Amino acid sequence: MNESNGTATRHRVSGVFPKSNGIAFDRGERSGNASVGQTVLHEGRTAQPPGLGSIVRRVAIGVVAAILVAGVSFVVLTNAEAEAEAPATPRVLAVQTISVEPVHSYQVAREYTGAIVARRTSQLGFESAGKLEQIHFDEGDSVTAGTALASLDTEHLGTRRRQLVARRAQSAAKLEEMVAGPRDEDIAAARARVESLQAQVELLRLQTARHERLFAQNATSRDEYDQHAFGLKARESQLNEAQHNLEELLNGTRKEQIEAQRAVVDELEAAIADVDVDLRKSTLEAPFDGTIGRRLVDDGTVVDAGQPIFRLVEDRALEARIGLPVHATGGLVAESFQRVRIGGQSFDATVAGRFPEVDPATRTRTVVLTLDASAAGYVVHGQVARLELDETVEASGFWLPSTALTKGARGLWTCFVVVQADPNDSTERASFRVERRDVEVLHTEGERVLVRGTLNSGDRVITNGTHRVVPGQLVRLTK
Repeated sequence: MNESNGTATRHRVSGVFPKSNGIAFDRGERSGNASVGQTVLHEGRTAQPPGLGSIVRRVAIGVVAAILVAGVSFVVLTNAEAEAEAPATPRVLAVQTISVEPVHSYQVAREYTGAIVARRTSQLGFESAGKLEQIHFDEGDSVTAGTALASLDTEHLGTRRRQLVARRAQSAAKLEEMVAGPRDEDIAAARARVESLQAQVELLRLQTARHERLFAQNATSRDEYDQHAFGLKARESQLNEAQHNLEELLNGTRKEQIEAQRAVVDELEAAIADVDVDLRKSTLEAPFDGTIGRRLVDDGTVVDAGQPIFRLVEDRALEARIGLPVHATGGLVAESFQRVRIGGQSFDATVAGRFPEVDPATRTRTVVLTLDASAAGYVVHGQVARLELDETVEASGFWLPSTALTKGARGLWTCFVVVQADPNDSTERASFRVERRDVEVLHTEGERVLVRGTLNSGDRVITNGTHRVVPGQLVRLTK
């Protein structure tokens, strides 16, 4: 009797054991569970025991399954032993190679930086001091050569010029008179004066001689004699002067006097021209085409001579000034064409010249390049300019594709070369053996590198798939 959930249940089992109190038990009852092959019936129900044929079939199936498993295991073990005893066939990997040849130099593109500058940048001012009367342009305005930018007050210069013009007219008239010579009326008047003085001198001579005799006879005083004597001398002097003037009139004006008067006229004309220059320079003009960068003063300011009024930039003619190492300037010939990169764009430029000395700060030599006129609309003063030049570097090595290298030890790189395994085998299916070569990278250029190391001329280097090969491995070449 078993108890489950507090309820007593009576079982009846038909088996090999005899009945006991109406209840039959089999061997599995002692464990309290029904075993395989038992038929358990609840009270009031009856089950038929399994037949002998069914039990036999189950046993037969188990035996067949055990035999099949044993057979499969034997076959697998037999094949494994056979494979272990059979010799291994090496696998030959197909690889691509190139034949390398040594080079002794290479080209490297180097970029040098400079600045865009205007060909001319001027601080404009007046040559003389004065009051700034008017300014005609402002910052950012474009002007052409000869345009009036500002002007000074010129009232005092106008007054001075009028004075000089009047003096010149006076001197010029006198010069004309001297060149033309004396008039006939002047000559006649001079001659009449000479004749009059001659008559007076004759009279005074007679009177003086008479008074001299009278004085000798004590008939007249000493004073009267002296008056006639000195009066004669005075008239003789006047006669000499009148005769000299008459001779000048008869001979005409001397050449030296005419030249002296002409010099006076020329001096006055030069003074007038000087005033005209001051008047002209009282207007400040643009010396070249450009743009007003800065305006430094306002109208009405009294400025000194040379004081800056404007800063004018010639932005239509730009240059690139780039510092290069001295050895790099040797290949830049005057008037040669170059490409200059500015703000992401490239422009044509012509080599205008090279500075004769090295910049003490940068230790570079400045090269001046004149930009093409088309750059004026895109480039401005002060931008950064870049010049790229190809430089030849002397170095011996071998060019390899970058895929041929793998990382080596101690900062070196490794490549793999192939050597024919059988020198006597010249067929297309000939095998090659892989060998390692340590190299040093000298220069990288795109997808290829320049290396030096244990490579030799004519070595065949594996170009890709280096991760699949090891030294000593047999490979074959692909076309």
